[in-house]
Amino acid sequence: MLQDFMIPITILTFIFTITFIFLRPTVNEAIPASVGAAAILLCGSVSLSDLGQIAETIGGAAVTIMATIVMAIVIESFGFFQWSAEKLLERSRGSGIRLFWLTNLFCFLMTLFVNNDGSILITTPILLMLLHKLGLKNHQKIPYLLSGALIATASSAPIGVSNIVNLIALKIVHMDLYMHTAMMFIPATLGLVLLSFLLFASFYRVLPRQLPTMKIALSQTHPLEDDSAQSGKKNSTKLMRNILIFVFCVRISLFVASYIHFPVPLMAVIGSAFLLGWRWYLLRISPVDMIKKTPWYILIFAFSMYVIIFGLHNIGLTKWLTQLLQPIVTGSLLQASVMMGILLSVLSNLFNNHPALMVGTLTLTNMGLDPVTLKIAYLASVIGSDMGSLLLPIGTLATMMWMHLLKKGKVKLSWGQYLKVTAVVIPITVIFTLIILAFWVSWIF
Repeated sequence: MLQDFMIPITILTFIFTITFIFLRPTVNEAIPASVGAAAILLCGSVSLSDLGQIAETIGGAAVTIMATIVMAIVIESFGFFQWSAEKLLERSRGSGIRLFWLTNLFCFLMTLFVNNDGSILITTPILLMLLHKLGLKNHQKIPYLLSGALIATASSAPIGVSNIVNLIALKIVHMDLYMHTAMMFIPATLGLVLLSFLLFASFYRVLPRQLPTMKIALSQTHPLEDDSAQSGKKNSTKLMRNILIFVFCVRISLFVASYIHFPVPLMAVIGSAFLLGWRWYLLRISPVDMIKKTPWYILIFAFSMYVIIFGLHNIGLTKWLTQLLQPIVTGSLLQASVMMGILLSVLSNLFNNHPALMVGTLTLTNMGLDPVTLKIAYLASVIGSDMGSLLLPIGTLATMMWMHLLKKGKVKLSWGQYLKVTAVVIPITVIFTLIILAFWVSWIF
């Protein structure tokens, strides 16, 4: 009897799950996702045998992302937050405009070093602390916070390893990390540069030309503070530099591993283990604390969300989308890039980028596309998912978390204020990046 209601139950479960995540962003997203996955399993649209395939698809991506998050937690233990705030203020040399560009660069690098969600969770508290100590008014804080959030989230596009859903999608289309970066890094980075300039033009009149004179003191609980403040500062800077170099080398090793066909998740785990050992040696902090600090719920969310999407796939959604989109995607590479990018941008803002990219990628694999068209259509989907999704605050989990952090930090930002900026900068950036992607891929192939 339940089989007769399988299709409507699956569709309603997806809608209710996404709606609950939108309306209750403060509730751990793994809770509604796991309830939705259980409903999908009970109604029969996903079988128990499908779970093995789902686990295989998301397993490597989940391990890679969790290892990356562990690295972020470790560098926090070294006092990275406070040190970063000091360096941002020091390098800005009293200029509000210079601080704007440094903020964007900082958010870009943090996403490359960590991931988009982790970058938001790291950079937003740092910026809130810094801007509060500077005594800036609410409208003066917005340019730094909003531009930082948009850059941090969009920066997951250039390299697939900065976003768990990108890694899952890579597995679905059977594309390795090295090839993704070779085809995507230049177009997506140029898109980010354009986005930065568009944001600067939007906020130019609001940015303070001169910042108040102040100095952020090192925390008294800084784990490496010396008796001599000057000596401690030098030691801290040297240590942070060495840590960042190490993290950068670990990130590079992931692409090397992909190129030589060494398991990328294993390489990520090895890098995290070395960094944990380094911290244990210097700070005498046992790795056991990672059991409590690591956000394991991300694994539950990713698995549960993919169960729901796989249910939609099994009831024929991707088959219907294939028939609808195949004539559009099978034209020129430029047409495939622009149309898939726009479609995923729309879907991401309606349903969130995680399910949108999963559905889009599953659809592409059923179209029988030639290898180059499949790759460019997938990469265009990533651009729509990572950049186009930023049009609305509900387009990504990262921006929803960011809005919640702003409320906790007592910074007021309405949807109207958000849209006033994104409605201009995001469509221009997405279209530009999609066009560059088509020409870049045509050139390298």
